[in-house]
Amino acid sequence: MRLRATPIERAALSADQIDRMFALYSASYCDAHRDLFDRDLSDKTHCIILCDTESVIQGFSTLKLYATTWGGTPLRVIFSGDTIIDPAHWGSQQLAFAWIRLAGEISRSAPGVPLYWLLICKGHRTYRYLRAFAHDYAPRFDAATAPDVQALTDHLANQRFGAAYDGNTGVLSFPTPQGRLTPTLAEVPDAHRRLPDVAYFLARNPRYANGDELVCLCELSTANLRPMARRLFCST
Repeated sequence: MRLRATPIERAALSADQIDRMFALYSASYCDAHRDLFDRDLSDKTHCIILCDTESVIQGFSTLKLYATTWGGTPLRVIFSGDTIIDPAHWGSQQLAFAWIRLAGEISRSAPGVPLYWLLICKGHRTYRYLRAFAHDYAPRFDAATAPDVQALTDHLANQRFGAAYDGNTGVLSFPTPQGRLTPTLAEVPDAHRRLPDVAYFLARNPRYANGDELVCLCELSTANLRPMARRLFCST
């Protein structure tokens, strides 16, 4: 079935669309509380919805765009929230393509201001998008994190999550889980475990199945993006 991904401002989502998004969310997470979902969604600024030919949402990704400063320099941050695709449609890359196109639009709207992607990962599939999109990101298995990048990561994580963030491990851990993957989605196939980046993610975030999340950072710039991602990022 053909799918189409469309960016939309979070405030423009209809009640029916939000209900469908929660249905997808509750099928993917053990801790599917509607009040938690609604509160988290209300904090976001944008959403990308993945729809089939009948206009039924089969996936979505939420994000929050915000401005901050670091060392006296302004910068902007795209903080990724939930990204969910109905397993029947795994393999479609339309959601990822629309996400990077939207990031490019955001970058062009303020070309002189650095743009960073703050991503928290409770699953290895999400973590692997960093390598698919970018040359450099943190943390990664094949390169130590530069001190200035680690300092910025710690700053953004502390700013947003406070005491839930452990700077020694780079992991978020909440007293009450904010969403644990279902056992089926938390399962890591043996073939994936043998991949270096997946093995690294599992070592860095061993309690991912309990809802812990690895905090990651990536600069979104044409110089840092891989060729396909760069083409989408620069498309108009």
